[in-house]
Amino acid sequence: MPGTDLRVVSYASDDAQLLTVEVQAEYGRRYGGEGDISPIDLHQFDAPEGHFVMIYVDDVPAAMGGWRRGGPGGATDGEIKRMFVRPAFARRGLARTILAELERTAIAAGITRLVLETGTAQPEAIALYESSGYATIPAFGFYADYDDSVHLAKTIASTP
Repeated sequence: MPGTDLRVVSYASDDAQLLTVEVQAEYGRRYGGEGDISPIDLHQFDAPEGHFVMIYVDDVPAAMGGWRRGGPGGATDGEIKRMFVRPAFARRGLARTILAELERTAIAAGITRLVLETGTAQPEAIALYESSGYATIPAFGFYADYDDSVHLAKTIASTP
């Protein structure tokens, strides 16, 4: 797409934090409360233990996502977090582009499976992941006991 640029960034960057504020407001709107309350360290996505990207459209931050090493399967799992496309940029394939980049870079880092948690109030996210080969797994992590939580995974590489 002309004017579109995928960039590796720090999750601690101003643009990533700007979109985080927006996605948290969206989670609050959909689920009530303050949004995603699971603990996240700003540097969990730094290489080699993670990877974080943003897509810019005409130099405007439009979408983001990252993975951090670890999950229910241990160090060969990577957990996808902070996937978000600003509403003004929805339906342009940006989420699929980010997801493909996260899978590619996770494989390069030795990750064999990506896991994630989303929620029932995000049917578009569930549809994206399921259409990309992610399947339901047993609940894990911070939101394991939440009834509106959906836990998904995809094997992306064979065990090294």
